[in-house]
Amino acid sequence: MKRHLPNCLRQLAQKPLLLGCGLGLLGPHAGLAQLYSATNYVQIPAGSSAAAAVRRAATVTPSARQLRWQQLELTGFIHFGINTFTNKEWGDGTESPALFNPTALDASQWVRACKAGGIKQVILTAKHHDGFCLWPSAYTAHSVKNSPWKNGRGDVVREVAAACRAQGLGFGVYLSPWDRNSPFFGDSAKYNDYFVNQLTELLSNYGRVDEVWFDGANGEGPTGKKQVYDFNRWYALIRRLQPAATIAVMGPDVRWVGTESGQGRETEWSVVPLDSQQQDKVAAASQKEVSFAPKNMMDNDLGSRAKIRTAPALVWYPAEVDVSIRPGWFYHPAEDAQVKTPAQLVDIYHSSVGRNGVLLLNIPPNQQGLLSPPDVASLTGFRQALAKTYATNLLAAAQVSGPNAQQAKTLLDANYATYWTTTGRDTTATLTFALPAPQTFDTVLLQENIAVGQRIERFVLEYQRGVQWLPVVSGTTVGYKRILTFAPLRAQRVRLRITSSRLNPTLSALGLYKQALVGGKRP
Repeated sequence: MKRHLPNCLRQLAQKPLLLGCGLGLLGPHAGLAQLYSATNYVQIPAGSSAAAAVRRAATVTPSARQLRWQQLELTGFIHFGINTFTNKEWGDGTESPALFNPTALDASQWVRACKAGGIKQVILTAKHHDGFCLWPSAYTAHSVKNSPWKNGRGDVVREVAAACRAQGLGFGVYLSPWDRNSPFFGDSAKYNDYFVNQLTELLSNYGRVDEVWFDGANGEGPTGKKQVYDFNRWYALIRRLQPAATIAVMGPDVRWVGTESGQGRETEWSVVPLDSQQQDKVAAASQKEVSFAPKNMMDNDLGSRAKIRTAPALVWYPAEVDVSIRPGWFYHPAEDAQVKTPAQLVDIYHSSVGRNGVLLLNIPPNQQGLLSPPDVASLTGFRQALAKTYATNLLAAAQVSGPNAQQAKTLLDANYATYWTTTGRDTTATLTFALPAPQTFDTVLLQENIAVGQRIERFVLEYQRGVQWLPVVSGTTVGYKRILTFAPLRAQRVRLRITSSRLNPTLSALGLYKQALVGGKRP
């Protein structure tokens, strides 16, 4: 059964100040989920021209929690639980807690390896579809409290939360809405109470929670009935107990990119029509059976001018790109030789973070309770390759000419808050860079200042050969970060032409780089 957009969300698209159904929109309102801020939602008045809709879209900006999340760039998923010990991807909820017995669990090792790989925040599968809880929940016997690990006195959630705090990483929880163990599942009212109780435990007992992650998986309950999830109630609870936390992917803050390949869209708008938040769209692509893996559900066009022209309202709704370092999401010994290489991870970074997304990389601990050596080595090699590639911006010493050229130093100051823009109403611009000497490069990186909106629609990088300007590479959206790679090229003069923008374009960073070799090869 698909879950449709709640009536109150549909009404919000028409009445931006409506505070019904427990979904507050603007400003504090006791007991209501503050879904949107004053900046990340905009109504498009009926009868607005296409040009007016475009201008309104250019003014939509992320909330503080969304901006923090986007700037993480790279987050980690830790899939660990009863499936780790049954060698399955999906459990059915009948597994004995006695199976859960990691002999050397070390959450600090997990977090240390993630940090060495450049990961800024870790999300733990506190409960997967099998219903087994990695914390001693008071509301079920299907948890670590009835396992032999630490004689039933262990708490994986607490250990991971503490390790994240100790090492300066953000901490998040995945709590599966689908629970194949709970006798309440399918009795919607009882199960929603049960779920809220467990969510309250996680949000109240482990310090700051930076992200809460839901998927849309939903099978039949023991009675054969489908469960109706009370997302509105869940959102309200999160906003009340952990107001800084982003809610993904069945949530209002972050959307799923639509595929688990690690590939984002070539054109990725963070400003989309309100109906892109419809929960039934995510649920339709989410797993329903063990044998079903989510297909590529990506629509290539979510936020173009054609899409926003007739939208009643627009929201800032950025994309998260999830992928596992192994073929599966949980650890399987047979996959030890199938860990993605550093070069593969660099490519994934370029096609996720480099396409205006945040990369959620899964690294599953083994039955000992440790991240395996191949995974750790790949993470470390990945981070080293990125560090070497982006250590030197070849434009750093260039002379810049073009509109507002005096601001161009902000492109090179490593300060995201400072930025270059045009004057007046100019929505196109050309910036020319003269390097002190010819340089060889194969990568261009651009960043818009999304704190003032996402605006750039098309750009092209060119180089001078003799008296001619020749194209190097072109792109569409930029957003928080856009990275394009190409065959190595040597030149001394290059220029960036912004050929279309929704409002005055902004750039916080621009760089040319030469990719570091990984394993003796170019990624």
